[in-house]
Amino acid sequence: MTDPDRTRAADLGPVTWRRPGGAGADTGDGVEFAVLDDGRVAVRNAADPDGPVLVYTPAEISAFVDGAKKGEFDDMLG
Repeated sequence: MTDPDRTRAADLGPVTWRRPGGAGADTGDGVEFAVLDDGRVAVRNAADPDGPVLVYTPAEISAFVDGAKKGEFDDMLG
């Protein structure tokens, strides 16, 4: 991934944040995602909803999801 755009959630205007199921889904831990009007994807820390947001292109998110499906990040799990 390239260096993502950095912003704050309040700067994005009204967006719908989605949290994946799994670890942290019920506790507020983990990450949340929002698809922006221009197709980019915003990512934020669910525990800090007013904190910084990273914004990625669809191609960057696609590459990440593809890698995750292939297990490329499994070594990061405890």
